[in-house]
Amino acid sequence: MNMKIRVLALAATLVASAAFAQNYPNKPVRVVVAAATGGPDLVARVIAAKLAEQLGQPFVVENQPGANGIVGAQTVARAAPDGYTVLVYSSGFVINPYVYKSLPYDTEKDFIPVTNLVTNGGLLFSVNSNLPVKSLKEFIDYAKKPGANLSYSTPGVGNTWHLATEVFDNIVGIKMTHIPYKGGGPATAAAAQGEVQVVLASPPPLMPHYKSGRVRALAFSGEKRHPSFPEVPTMAEAGVPAYHHDGGWFGMFAPAGTPMEIVEKLAAEVRKAEEDPAVLQRIANSGAFPAASTPAEYKKFIQSELKTYAEQARIAGIQPE
Repeated sequence: MNMKIRVLALAATLVASAAFAQNYPNKPVRVVVAAATGGPDLVARVIAAKLAEQLGQPFVVENQPGANGIVGAQTVARAAPDGYTVLVYSSGFVINPYVYKSLPYDTEKDFIPVTNLVTNGGLLFSVNSNLPVKSLKEFIDYAKKPGANLSYSTPGVGNTWHLATEVFDNIVGIKMTHIPYKGGGPATAAAAQGEVQVVLASPPPLMPHYKSGRVRALAFSGEKRHPSFPEVPTMAEAGVPAYHHDGGWFGMFAPAGTPMEIVEKLAAEVRKAEEDPAVLQRIANSGAFPAASTPAEYKKFIQSELKTYAEQARIAGIQPE
């Protein structure tokens, strides 16, 4: 009798959960972007607008920059697990465990990976246009001169750009000073305005500064040239074949405990959004590549990325602080 009651209770729970997911969303959804404007923010707004159109409720994007995305991530980790608060974060999400001794959340236990959104394919090694170099070789020669005193910007300590630049320095034998900012937008703007001389950046936040001519892209860290920057050589073509970096990604997460029916629905709707030609064009215009996945695929990807970035942090010599 007890077993029969438990089975009936489980069945009732499953039915209720499915009905809840079917009616989701029935109010606005909060999309917390763990960065300032630029970078993940650009993609989040494109996807959020399409999700609102598809699901009939506003998806309200809220920027919460700070501490390499930790501020925004903490907000979502503490949110009700009901599908009405989600996180959009960069690959800094899987780097933070290796650069901070303690975090106000557990990277693997406090979140459910929903779906990847985009990949960047690589990073653009870029300099302020006033720097007297026109190629990567000229830059390296310039950087090795006594008194060069070059600095580079990133969205914070321990993110993809930071690790990638430290690894680059190690490979080519130079040393630049790291200047962290609160997001990809401010970091690329710093290079464009001459506050720093160098930025190794993902394409979306760099694109407007490149188009304006305020930064010069000397090389792309991907395996082949970026279709939005066909004139920019790869690192191998530019003379540094030992260096390659995939450029990171932007993805969506939900608080742990969010019903999987809602997680699956969100992921399916993102995949649907990324089939829309207008959305695809806007993603392409930003310099990124669509990468929507299932929650199971994304969870496996995140686990792999945690291992990858642990090794990169070791190579870069970054110690947890």
